[in-house]
Amino acid sequence: MENSDSLFGLFPSRMRFLWGQAVKEYDRLEEIRLRTDRPVILRLHETEYFLDGHGNFTKEPGMAYAMGGDELKEIWSRICRDSPYAYEDEIRQGFLTVAGGHRVGVAGQVVLEEDGRVRTLKHIASLNVRVAHEKKGAADKLLPCLYEGGALRSTLLISPPGCGKTTLLRDIVRQVSNGSSLGAGMTVGVVDERSEIAGCYMGVAQNDVGIRTDVLDACPKVYGMMMLIRSMAPQVVAVDELGGTEDAKALRRVAACGCRLLATVHGRDMEDVQKKVFMGELIREGFFDRFVILHKNNGCPEIKAVYDGEMRRCCGE
Repeated sequence: MENSDSLFGLFPSRMRFLWGQAVKEYDRLEEIRLRTDRPVILRLHETEYFLDGHGNFTKEPGMAYAMGGDELKEIWSRICRDSPYAYEDEIRQGFLTVAGGHRVGVAGQVVLEEDGRVRTLKHIASLNVRVAHEKKGAADKLLPCLYEGGALRSTLLISPPGCGKTTLLRDIVRQVSNGSSLGAGMTVGVVDERSEIAGCYMGVAQNDVGIRTDVLDACPKVYGMMMLIRSMAPQVVAVDELGGTEDAKALRRVAACGCRLLATVHGRDMEDVQKKVFMGELIREGFFDRFVILHKNNGCPEIKAVYDGEMRRCCGE
């Protein structure tokens, strides 16, 4: 199934006339936000539009189509296949991944366990469909910078939010897994904590992450990295959005097993990342051989620079 077709499949048949224009703009479509009794809002390459009652885009709030509560319930029921209890583990995280790799964020009334932990959500009032885009070839220009003597180097992608680091990581994983003229294919283990890299649906990757890649979906990085080491013996471990000292400890254990590392972290530049205590220590201890800085140029994500482990610029604009 094409991803654009799977997007259509989120909506009951009687509503699909509203989404024809959105699907035609699939390559630019980033988000669909549905809120009970509020206008439907779509984001296309950082530009916000409302959806009118005929399925057309408009900039006028007064012409916007408001999603009724019953309609939103019907969409939610379809997304959950009429069985929200089957998805409780995902719903308590605030999102679930659907066919095609699209990620649906959820908001509503939180139901708590006796100890205060989130059990699930009910009375769903908001859905945010984050549209999946693979962008194969995104890493073509970067990949030669990540190999040396036919060997992949451990790499950290540094980027502010919205600059394409996950998209770039996904394509690096795919190409490293498949192999290329730069190096033989390698076994890659992906810990996909937020289901954004592989976009697994019922355990199966909806995005192409390569023929030698194994994925632990919706698993915390700190547990998943060593689980993969023990179970799948990867040559490369890939994770998205390093976030603290526990992630750093897990990375140390992975590196001690001889694995290459592919990771991302939020930051504007090297200086910004080095200010994070857990990252500064990893950098000083030489866990990464390549640092890729991403930014936006006229609204478009691009690679700003690539540094080696000695902080020498090795390629980039």
